[in-house]
Amino acid sequence: MIPFFSEAFIAAFVVAALASALPVMLAAIGETIGEQSGILNLGMEGLLLIGGYFGFMGTLISGSFWIGFLIGAAAGVALSSILMVLSVLLGLNQIVVGIGITLAGTGLSSVLYDFNYGTSKPRLGLDEPWTIPFLSDIPVLGPSLFSQPGMFYIAMLLAIVTSVWMYRTTGGLRLRAAGQKPASLDAAGGNVALTRSLAVLFGGAMSGLGGAYLALVSAGTFTPGMTHGIGFLAIVVAMLARGRLLWVLLISLMYGIFVAMGTVLQLTTLNIPNDVVTMMPFIAVMIVLTLFTRRSALPEALAIPYVRGAR
Repeated sequence: MIPFFSEAFIAAFVVAALASALPVMLAAIGETIGEQSGILNLGMEGLLLIGGYFGFMGTLISGSFWIGFLIGAAAGVALSSILMVLSVLLGLNQIVVGIGITLAGTGLSSVLYDFNYGTSKPRLGLDEPWTIPFLSDIPVLGPSLFSQPGMFYIAMLLAIVTSVWMYRTTGGLRLRAAGQKPASLDAAGGNVALTRSLAVLFGGAMSGLGGAYLALVSAGTFTPGMTHGIGFLAIVVAMLARGRLLWVLLISLMYGIFVAMGTVLQLTTLNIPNDVVTMMPFIAVMIVLTLFTRRSALPEALAIPYVRGAR
């Protein structure tokens, strides 16, 4: 047991908060871009799992976390291409296709895992310690907080760059027009199908990256069904943020703090039932939904297929 506000308590709390928040944050950034283009991707859960499995396998085979992250992102892109073809290009129902992607990603990752490791549970055993300059030197936090690749920095940078691109560039304006008034974008010479397709693939890459982070850094291994609803939570975060990536970061960090609070409190002298600890982050999500759901404004053309010339 460790006392409150000790160095070990603070380090464990920050590690648990970031490990829980970053997968949600990365997936929610991708979902935000997709929603702003008019595509609702309910397959986030499957994308996270498939990214986690292939990211873990890529790291296990290559011995490099960076390669594992890239492979996880690529796996997310590959699976999200199904949504691109069926919903964006062929105009099929996005909700049905998204649920199918969730089932496909969950089933495929489980089958592949059982086929390769049906009787054993592999874990990463890389010898090379990855650290992040500056943050790893903070005495209070210690080097263990940011060991492994610096996905914390990368996630922050991606959020900032994506936000600037979406609200300060012509490409970002076209993206938002595809979700608000796709006919106007088409009339102005823009390509609605191309804009939405790229948004879907970007969302797949971010979800795959989040899944790889979950497997490589948060858990250190892959387990079938290890997301436990994080993909659906990322969709909720994106909707509540209303296209503002700063809010995506804040809500994701809030979720991570609640998860970390429950995890770290079990290390103290307090005797808290495990069921209460498990419920804490989801209670927080329900409170946020109750307070802010009426203020969420979704794009007008969200989940509506665009057919050129249709009225």
